[in-house]
Amino acid sequence: MARPFGFSYAQHGDGSVVITHRGRAAGTLRGARAEKFLAEVGSSDAQLVMARWTGAYKFGNERTARNHPRNR
Repeated sequence: MARPFGFSYAQHGDGSVVITHRGRAAGTLRGARAEKFLAEVGSSDAQLVMARWTGAYKFGNERTARNHPRNR
């Protein structure tokens, strides 16, 4: 699995956090979730944390479109 890249985040005055991927909004966190995210992103690999929080990462067990039963 390739390492995630291209993520960034911005914390707003109202306490919300917007996570972007390659300049496009990937998720918005508010309240307790935003606080938990900020604590985690400060203590780990930020790119990996943001990929996990937005769901923009692969588990390794996805089927490719070519191998999907509907496309055979």
